[in-house]
Amino acid sequence: MASTSFRIRRGQRSWRGVLVAVSAVAVLALPACAGSRVAGEKQAQQGNTSASGMIPELNLSSESDAAMGSLVNYNPFAVQQTVRTWLYEPLMQQSSLDCKVEPWLATAYTWESPSKLVFTIRQGVKWSDGSPFTAKDVAFTYNLTKKYPPIDLAGVWNNTFGPKAKSVTADGDKVTFEFEGPAATKFPYLIGQKIVSEKEFGPAGDPAKYVSKNPISTGPFKVASYNGRQLVLERRPDYWQADKIKVQKLVLEGHYSDNANQAAAKLKAGELDFYSGEIPNPEKAFVADDPKTNHVWYAPNGVTVVAPNLTKKPFSDVKFRAALAHGMDKQRATEKATYGLMKVASQSGLPLPQKDDMLPSKYPADSTVIPFDLAKANQMLDDAGYRKGSNGVRQNPDGSPIKITFSVQAGWIDYEAMADEITSNFRKLGLDITVSKMPPEAVDQQKKSGNFQLMINYMGAGCDYAHGMGATVSTAEIPDKTTIKGNIGRYTNPAVDKAIGAMASATDEAATKEQVGVLVDAMMTDYPVLPILYAPARAIYRTDHAVGWPTADDPYANPQDQPLVWITHLTAAPSK
Repeated sequence: MASTSFRIRRGQRSWRGVLVAVSAVAVLALPACAGSRVAGEKQAQQGNTSASGMIPELNLSSESDAAMGSLVNYNPFAVQQTVRTWLYEPLMQQSSLDCKVEPWLATAYTWESPSKLVFTIRQGVKWSDGSPFTAKDVAFTYNLTKKYPPIDLAGVWNNTFGPKAKSVTADGDKVTFEFEGPAATKFPYLIGQKIVSEKEFGPAGDPAKYVSKNPISTGPFKVASYNGRQLVLERRPDYWQADKIKVQKLVLEGHYSDNANQAAAKLKAGELDFYSGEIPNPEKAFVADDPKTNHVWYAPNGVTVVAPNLTKKPFSDVKFRAALAHGMDKQRATEKATYGLMKVASQSGLPLPQKDDMLPSKYPADSTVIPFDLAKANQMLDDAGYRKGSNGVRQNPDGSPIKITFSVQAGWIDYEAMADEITSNFRKLGLDITVSKMPPEAVDQQKKSGNFQLMINYMGAGCDYAHGMGATVSTAEIPDKTTIKGNIGRYTNPAVDKAIGAMASATDEAATKEQVGVLVDAMMTDYPVLPILYAPARAIYRTDHAVGWPTADDPYANPQDQPLVWITHLTAAPSK
């Protein structure tokens, strides 16, 4: 599960600096005539194919890890890959937004018991060399990750996400996984494993060392050309769902992770159709230029929280934490950190409304977002015994002073903006609080040692609730001196630990919801962390060449993590 959070480092770029740079580069980086020519050529091509819904070409940013001109490698297990997304496919697709499962190379699955999972493998699929795809290829792929543990990123053969597998076998069109114990929490990871051909990888030796120049894959595209700078992929007419692929050619070029202004310029010029990286204030830097064509959707894909250290006073007192939750102007913090692109987060820990159906019935969704109310927060602190002294500063109930240090990663501009706003709020409650901005590695060390009072942290919100949301509240996830884990606040709750353990046997949604409800109860009543805003999965895109992208109104896929899904929904934009 990728951590998706706004994070701009001061040494690379700042929000305000990028805004100026984006505007300047959009005008200066590309000659007006060149941009017009490219757009004109595409429009001419589009007019020839829009009647059939076919899209002649889509331009995306490069996925290559390799430096320009280095070794070509289409091996999905390689450290440096020429392309990550478009060649190899998983068994199933699961959106982290709502956790709905969509059949892919497997058409169905059945938990015969909490430790035995059986997939039905799709028939009629061909590898790109024309050979038949079979269940044996699937079993081969997973057993390959057993033979070579470093490539077992799905954790099938280790205890990372649950009990390890005992065997993976193929019989006819069925592939059966048998685990050493209840393993439902492994499901999101193992269905995401990219399946490779036994024909290619059987004789390849160590997959991590193998160089694949002529890939055999099941995906919707095959390699047309690569010159070390630009990768061109072409549509496979024999793809198993070719009727859904309306893109004739994908062109992948350019790295923009450290050059947001260049990405914005490419988008504006029509030379980039989709981008999932960071562009500060994209509504102003990109959308405002042409709102009919330029769009942005940042889907809620995680939760950014204030994490108090529950082993230290006064944060060990739930009444104090509850007062802070009401004393945070989360809306203002969100506007400062994300220009209002993201929504204020629910105290439940669930991204809403996408996961409304996982809330216990006693918590209506609109009741789980705690409103900013300084008067109520002040009264709650008074009632809990944290009264103001003659100097107007609050004290502990025993009369000792309260002095709070808010640790924040220097250069993470979004975190700094949130910390500054929340610090201002807490000072209005009469709390003596200061922000300590320090190198990110110093904050990491504080997470390990527990030597901090308050900091901002990321809480996972994927479909493995035990290791996503649960990692923030699980006793097993308390960091040690050498390892950062999710429960940096050192929260302990036997009922929560029991529920997280029970999730390994929860093989249906009802059983999962029951255990998630225990976590939600803890979030709503114990305030182990204080959610601020949802962290995003980003989609910044154009609709002059293609339409059908996932949107807030039609969130059928995670835009950042499920390109193989959204590519099946795209059709040519109507001719103008």
